[in-house]
Amino acid sequence: MKRISYLFISLCLCLLLVACEPINSGNQGNQGNQGNQTSIKDDFECITIAEALELAKEAGSEGTKEKYYVYGIIENIESSIYGAMTITDETGSLYVYGVYSKDGQTRYDALEDKPVVGDEIVLYGILKTYNDEEEMDRGFLQAFKHVEKNVDDTEYVEKTIAEARTEAAGAKIKLTGVVARITYAFGMVPNGFYLVDNTGSIYVYGKDASSNVKIGNTVTVIGEKTYYILENEISSANKHGYQGCCQIQNVTILKNDKQVSEFDKSWIEETTIKDIMETSLENNITTNIYKVKALIKKVEGSNFVNYYFNDLDGYTGSYTYTSCSGSDFSWLDEFDNQICTVYLSVINAKSTSSGCIYRFVPILVINEEFTFDYSTSCDFAIKYYLQDQFLSSYEADPELEVLTTVNNELLNLSEVEVKYNSNNEEVAYFETVEDKVIFHTKNPGTVTITIEVTYQEYTTTKEIEISVVFPTTYETITVKEAIETADDTEVIVKGIVLSSLVNQSGFYLIDETGVIAVTGNKDEISLLSVGDEVIVKGTKDHKVKEGYSGAGQINIYNATILANFYGNHGYSNELFIKDKTMQELYNLNHLEDHSTEVYVVKAIVEFIDNYHYTSVKIKSPDGSITLSLYCSSADQYSFLKDYNGKEVELELAMCNWNGKSFYACCVISVTYDGQKTMNTLNFTSGK
Repeated sequence: MKRISYLFISLCLCLLLVACEPINSGNQGNQGNQGNQTSIKDDFECITIAEALELAKEAGSEGTKEKYYVYGIIENIESSIYGAMTITDETGSLYVYGVYSKDGQTRYDALEDKPVVGDEIVLYGILKTYNDEEEMDRGFLQAFKHVEKNVDDTEYVEKTIAEARTEAAGAKIKLTGVVARITYAFGMVPNGFYLVDNTGSIYVYGKDASSNVKIGNTVTVIGEKTYYILENEISSANKHGYQGCCQIQNVTILKNDKQVSEFDKSWIEETTIKDIMETSLENNITTNIYKVKALIKKVEGSNFVNYYFNDLDGYTGSYTYTSCSGSDFSWLDEFDNQICTVYLSVINAKSTSSGCIYRFVPILVINEEFTFDYSTSCDFAIKYYLQDQFLSSYEADPELEVLTTVNNELLNLSEVEVKYNSNNEEVAYFETVEDKVIFHTKNPGTVTITIEVTYQEYTTTKEIEISVVFPTTYETITVKEAIETADDTEVIVKGIVLSSLVNQSGFYLIDETGVIAVTGNKDEISLLSVGDEVIVKGTKDHKVKEGYSGAGQINIYNATILANFYGNHGYSNELFIKDKTMQELYNLNHLEDHSTEVYVVKAIVEFIDNYHYTSVKIKSPDGSITLSLYCSSADQYSFLKDYNGKEVELELAMCNWNGKSFYACCVISVTYDGQKTMNTLNFTSGK
């Protein structure tokens, strides 16, 4: 909308305009299809759009003292709520600020039958100039005529939705189903809908088509099958095997019963969010609907809202895909912090160089007053907490502390007892140390680990097969040698995981010779812990933005973890630079390479709440110098929030990933009152 004040004052102005509307002796016609008339404008004393523009220009911001009939053809609709649109005739184009029914009582979005792009229309309203643009202030809908398009559907093959989902891109398809959910683009403009029949679901993309349907309508559409990926995500999607959103595009609606029917749910699989999130990208589940139990969480940001759908463990899940800062899902507010039955669909997978993450569209939510079946507690503990502790193969002793009890506050589940047994302790065994149970591997071989879970009178066991193998021998180089290696050269480097990167999928690798940033697949990176001894293989590079003259960022990219020897190793900060001031860090020349340097400084952590977002910075103890932390959100530095406003000691890596004329910082660790906290952002273990 051109003016946000419209929503606040529109109803009052509309009532005023209706009250002042003069009696017109001419035939104003009937809203809707006008039968066999050659043109609906024949029933009105319409002026041309050119004349309307001239009157608006003369009237200025105060507007004309009387209203005028204007005829045109709808060129586009900017808001499906208010009916902001542009109409054209042979003399020009006119912007209409909003459209109401003839009596002014009904806004465009609530009209039972409404004009759409391509339709003829007659509007009655005041003409004015706003921000140097001529417009009709508000148009009262006098008449409109749907312009039927001549559509040749002979090339389109009628399919069930299940059949359509398997079609190749470009296939021309005819589908019939029920509109289950409408999606919206920026400005709450409909841009697509979910179509469901008795075999499956699919997303139908199209602004014009979605503007002409309501939830519950049974429609017949024709269109082309496609697998959509955002252009800037294509290379990443291809890298990880993501095909794209399974959908229909270039859509025309052939039939619409204008009735309200429930969509068929008999085919929908009941599963869990965990199972959905773990589904391989090669199995394209996008726009398919599943029935799950989910915890719905509304998370408010600065001028936006995210809605999360998490599994019963309280954290496995993802968020809704929105183009409207969350306003398109405000209908979820009543379910906030509730466990509900949700008919849920993966709309797409956000694709980056480090991996892909599914994003959701909720189709239907039902609050059935969920109660947890405690007889399933043991199976629940195994699935969500216990079996994922172990990898399928080890090359070294992980010295892994395993859970001996499981508690879940969300489900009011506590003291689920866990025991472990190995059938071959020469391969792997469990050791109890000060009330902690530690999992060890010993010699190469195969071992079966039995997890025994007990809750009240219920007991369940789960067997997991694990292989222990001799570690592969690799010829490695030091971190310093990697730094000095020519760009675009494959390197194999051994070192210790120092800390997580921020706003990149990766970590800092350290040995006694240096520190270097390493980036790779987020799922593989997530399995690491601070202190792991690893061997990585990747390409040494300077990440330099095209056209940028600075030194850029030295890193090893597309890295894979060849071996993880675990070990919870400490690190020496002898290589870190401790004699520089914040002023000197601020003055670092971006034309010189400082991206493999780590500094130790005293600083004050500062989180700053802005109108649209929260930022995080560090400043010198005297407040004279402020340095930026490299991140996309202050939430990426949530581990610093406890130190907001406090003077702390920071280990800082200097970085320049995106071609700035200055170096930003990545916090390696924070120390306060003698307690050091490491940056573990990308590591699920948090160790």
